[in-house]
Amino acid sequence: MGSYCEYAATDPIHRAYHDLDYGFPLRSDAALLERLALEINQAGLSWTTILRKREAFHRVFDGFEVERVAAYGPDDQARLLADASIIRNRLKVQAVIENARRVSAIEFEYGSFVAWLDHHHPLSVEGWTRLFKRTFVFTGAEIVREFLVSVGYLPGAHEPWCPVYGQIAALDPPWQWLRAMSPPER
Repeated sequence: MGSYCEYAATDPIHRAYHDLDYGFPLRSDAALLERLALEINQAGLSWTTILRKREAFHRVFDGFEVERVAAYGPDDQARLLADASIIRNRLKVQAVIENARRVSAIEFEYGSFVAWLDHHHPLSVEGWTRLFKRTFVFTGAEIVREFLVSVGYLPGAHEPWCPVYGQIAALDPPWQWLRAMSPPER
């Protein structure tokens, strides 16, 4: 198939995500929770399915406002599981709610989800995966890697020849900080 940059050029749904979202650094806890929720919901499904349901996810999860989602109870879970506009998988719905609670705890301790990510950056993919598995639920290696690539903490969202690569690089995403932190050559 080639790269995502090549594929996205042929599909309007993917093109919009590729050009406006994928790999751009996110600095809002609600936006980070949303992206984590989308990655969790993608497990076992196509990304096209998730992109088609993205607006519905945003609507039914109250814009992914951390405290609101963290406060969801059984009635909210039942409401979500009855809503055909999203993925109605009990484990995934529960994971989004539980992860909002965990982000809320992170906000209490670190000030924000962003600050928590920055505090632990940089880590290898394996290190991030271990950290996410200790901190969150429903976060396997692929979900963690794709989440971190999609929000700018790991490189690889775009090919260097892709025009979006330059737009993102100009925003100084966290993956670029690795260059500044590299040890001097010997």
